[in-house]
Amino acid sequence: MNYYNQLLEKLKNSPRTWLVSGCAGFIGSNLVEALLKLDQRVVGLDNFATGFQANIDEVSELVSKEQWARFRFIEGDICDLITCQKAMYFEGKPVDHVLHQAALGSVPRSIADPIATNAANISGQLTMMVAAKDAGVKSFVYAASSSTYGDHPALPKLEDRTGKPLSPYAVTKVVNEMYADVFSSTYGFKATGLRYFNVFGKRQNPNGAYAAVIPKWAGAMMTGDDLYINGDGKTSRDFCYIENAVQANLLAATAIKEVQGEVFNVAVGDCTTLSQLFKYLGEALSSHYISYVKPPVYRDFRPGDVRHSQADIGKAQRLLGYAPTHTISDGIAEAMPWYISYYQQ
Repeated sequence: MNYYNQLLEKLKNSPRTWLVSGCAGFIGSNLVEALLKLDQRVVGLDNFATGFQANIDEVSELVSKEQWARFRFIEGDICDLITCQKAMYFEGKPVDHVLHQAALGSVPRSIADPIATNAANISGQLTMMVAAKDAGVKSFVYAASSSTYGDHPALPKLEDRTGKPLSPYAVTKVVNEMYADVFSSTYGFKATGLRYFNVFGKRQNPNGAYAAVIPKWAGAMMTGDDLYINGDGKTSRDFCYIENAVQANLLAATAIKEVQGEVFNVAVGDCTTLSQLFKYLGEALSSHYISYVKPPVYRDFRPGDVRHSQADIGKAQRLLGYAPTHTISDGIAEAMPWYISYYQQ
């Protein structure tokens, strides 16, 4: 039994109380689902800026009535201190762990509206950390980003080697880490950052201008629409299935004090080109008797995007016991039934 499985058993036997911000979003709703299935008590906070009530409703259908009774939802904004202070308590007692996932993601969104991205990602996280510090929570884990590596050319990406940010979104994620460092040195409050690398899976929004590539392409292939590749198809990413991200959050939240406050890459440690991704999605759909015969349409590179991204996950493996369970092909195969169900509604 690996360390993560031991942790799951421990949490089941000794339930704790968690706050998940952005609980109606993609990663947040998967965290809520995982925690409730472990019989944990969970406070969820979301303002539905990018999250959906349907995600919360789906979670309620996937857990038992007894497990769902342990969930408390607060609709509110992470930029509001009173709301954040309220969310830090469950039945009058402070939560044990905070998993801060609420943010405005997407490089293109940040280029189109840098003010909104700054407010949510910087002011929002600062407000959450102040409320968590004052409540005396045991741990605070926040969603960092691989965009922090910016224009640093080296592969794979190591946590202590970053370059110049290439978008307003990347700037906000750099500032998040700077604030975490300052809170540690000034207040003794340690916030652990998880630099996500292209997380994908069920309940990731397939629609909209800022949809992530995997759900967007899966949708195009199922509906027979044109599929667009930004660039020449050789751009590569370290695609990380949602179950790996859930594992990293739980490990980071329950890590010993000496490990808290660090920043960790959350990925698989592999790289996949966009052309390879197109092939993987086609193969996964064909296993469900869905075929896509159109060739992809190539267009200009997207502003603010890095050319290649691959993580070194050694630090998370050593200090957290992180051991990703899903490769990109595993994750696509597991997520595909959800995407098919979504588009067949």
